[in-house]
Amino acid sequence: MVYDVVVIGGGQAGLAMGYFLKQTSLKFVILDNLERTGDVWRKRYDSLVLFTPRSYSALPGLALSGDPDGLPAKDEIADYLEHYAQNFDLPILHNCNVQKIKQENNLFTIETNESRLTAEKVVVATGPFHTPIIPPFAKDLPSDILQLHSSEYKNPAQLNKGAVLVVGGGNSGAQIAVELSEHYETFLSVGQKPRFLPLTVVGKSIFWCFDKVGLLQADRNSRIGKKIQSQPDPIFGLELKDKLKNNRITLIGRTKSIVNNQIQFEDSSTIAVKNIIWATGFKQDYSWIEIPNLVDHTGKVKQNRGVTDIEGLYFLGLPWQHRRGSALLLGVGDDAEFLSQKITAQNLVYLN
Repeated sequence: MVYDVVVIGGGQAGLAMGYFLKQTSLKFVILDNLERTGDVWRKRYDSLVLFTPRSYSALPGLALSGDPDGLPAKDEIADYLEHYAQNFDLPILHNCNVQKIKQENNLFTIETNESRLTAEKVVVATGPFHTPIIPPFAKDLPSDILQLHSSEYKNPAQLNKGAVLVVGGGNSGAQIAVELSEHYETFLSVGQKPRFLPLTVVGKSIFWCFDKVGLLQADRNSRIGKKIQSQPDPIFGLELKDKLKNNRITLIGRTKSIVNNQIQFEDSSTIAVKNIIWATGFKQDYSWIEIPNLVDHTGKVKQNRGVTDIEGLYFLGLPWQHRRGSALLLGVGDDAEFLSQKITAQNLVYLN
């Protein structure tokens, strides 16, 4: 059997793609390497709450139940994604780990842990979170210091007794540091001073405000889009700001190296801790796609709104693929609809 489209990735991007493909006559399947739809969210840290309200956290065609102005927790999102797949009867193969993609004779061969599939088109919807970034000097730390990447962190009970260093100034690092500060002496290492935005403005979600002034619609090549991309992401919510003000969390500079089993920072100061949480993000890894000229010299996929130079190969869910929300629940649906239209139009060309 030759599929018209194989979608690789059963998270929010893959499901959004499936929603629009379901409205066509194309034969497609979604490959998910996890056991259940939504497991990518279930596996994240226990206290995770989105900073986007439910009204800005849904995929096309199905609203989140509950207070539209409320903030959903990660398990709610996981269950919503599972319900979404069931509601639209999306064809998903679970526990399907894609190991290799090749292109031969204008067809794509997708090798998985269980089988080999063939498709005319492929949508890579694996998102941006592939390989955790941990600095090389981390291996030089003493074995009695617990080290976890933020993707491995679940709750404070995992940690050793003693001080904890959270490395990374993004929203995950901020939320984890706030939680840990209730139980441990907590340090937060950042490259630059955090910029805070409130979750609400005059009683409205800040994302409602962004929407009304057009920030959510700004594309990557617009003047405002380029300006936003040039700045580090803000910290949404003021919990960390309050913790810093009340000296419940100590803010320190960029982590630089290990000296005498202690953590050294850019200003040459050092501290001793019993735990480190590396909230240092991820790097993308597409080495399993064995197709030439896929990425540029920085390792980023060469694409224009998800359309690559390789005929029939598309990407979905990349950061700033088109807009700021392209990798988020609030924006991935627009890109999925765009790609569905491209794929359908290309298929009509072949038929004619």
